Amino acid sequence: MINFNKPYLTGNESTYIQQAFNSNKLSGDGKFTKLCHSWFESELQANKALLTHSCTAALEMAAILADLAPGDEVIMPSYTFVSTANAFALRGAIPVFVDIRPDTLNLDEELIESAITTKTKAIVPVHYAGVSCEMDKIMAIAKKHNLFVIEDAAQGVMSKYKSQYLGTIGDMGAYSFHETKNINSGEGGALLVNSDKFTLRAEVIREKGTDRSRFYRGEVDKYTWQDIGSSYLPSEMIAAFLYAQLEKAQEITNMRLAIWQRYYEAFAELEKTTLVRRPFIPQYVEHNAHMFYLLLDDEKTRDNLALYLKQNDILAIHHYVPLHNSPAGIRLGRAHATLPHTESISARLIRLPLYNELSLNDQEKIIRAVYAFFAKGR
Repeated sequence: MINFNKPYLTGNESTYIQQAFNSNKLSGDGKFTKLCHSWFESELQANKALLTHSCTAALEMAAILADLAPGDEVIMPSYTFVSTANAFALRGAIPVFVDIRPDTLNLDEELIESAITTKTKAIVPVHYAGVSCEMDKIMAIAKKHNLFVIEDAAQGVMSKYKSQYLGTIGDMGAYSFHETKNINSGEGGALLVNSDKFTLRAEVIREKGTDRSRFYRGEVDKYTWQDIGSSYLPSEMIAAFLYAQLEKAQEITNMRLAIWQRYYEAFAELEKTTLVRRPFIPQYVEHNAHMFYLLLDDEKTRDNLALYLKQNDILAIHHYVPLHNSPAGIRLGRAHATLPHTESISARLIRLPLYNELSLNDQEKIIRAVYAFFAKGR
C-alpha cells in the first residue's frame, strides 16, 4: 500500500531528544525551545515566536490577544479545519464564513468587505495547501476597518507571499507541526507575534496567565497571576524533535517541491482534456508543496477515483467538509451569503500521496493509475 502520508525524519531527532532528557529539563522553554524561537526569528524574520503544543493552541492564544468577546464576529473561510473556527468560538465570537476563490481555494478577498459589520473584529485568512492568500488586499481592508488579521498558516511553513514568509504578515500567525505537515514534531505549533504591543501579554497567556517568563529573565522577583491564560507550552522533547526538523527546513521543502512538480507536469495532458484541474499557483506565491490535489468534475467521479486507487494499493483522500454546513458551524457561526465554490470544491477535490520518502517508482505508479482510471471511462 502506498500511504497518503509518512512523517519525515532528518536523523537528528532522537539525538536531540536524548540531549533534552539528559539536561533534566523536560518541561517547556528549555534549550531547544529557545533554539526553535531563535530559528523562527532569524530565518523567517518573525518579530516574536512562541512554541505551542498545537496550531489550535496558537489560534486560541491569538483569539485571547485580540480581546474577542461574545457576539464579536470573525471572518474566515468555511473550507478549513475546525480549529480555525473553534479557537474563536471558544471566546464566544461568531465565525462568519465567506466563500473561497475557485483558483487558489483561499478566502476570496473580494468578498470580505461585504461581510464586515459593526461587530467584526478580525479576519482569518487560511493559506490553503501552503499557497498564500492575497495578503496586500486583506491587509488593506483590515487597516481601513481597524480589524485584526490572524493568519492561519498551519500548512504554510516556508511558503512566501511576495518574498515575505506566511505567518509574519498579519498581526499574528499560527503554524502547525502535526505529523501531516511538512515540518513536523508529531504534535506541535507556534504563534508568531508580529506586533510589539502583543508580545508581553502573549508570554503571559502562554504561561497560564502568569509573568513566569519575565521572572526567568530576571525582570521581576517572583511570578504571579496576571491575566487569563492556559498551559500552551510544548515539552522540551517536542521542541528537540522540532529543532532537528527546522535545521533541514529548506532541504525538506526542496524535496517536496520536486515531487509536487513531477505530479504537476505529469497531469498537464490530463488537464487539457478537462477531466481534471491541477493546483493554481499565483505569481506572487512561493509555495511549500504541502499537498498535491486534483479537482474532478463531480463528487461521484472523485469517490470512484479514490476507490479505484485504493483497489490499486494507493491511499488518496478528500479534504474538508465545509464548516458552515456542519452541526457546530450552523449553531455557532453563520454563512455570509451563499458559498458555491466552497460546496462544489469540497465535493470534487482529491489529494494524492505526497511525502519526502515517496519513491519515483511509487509516484509513477500513482500517475499511471490516475490515467488508467480515466482511460477506462471512470
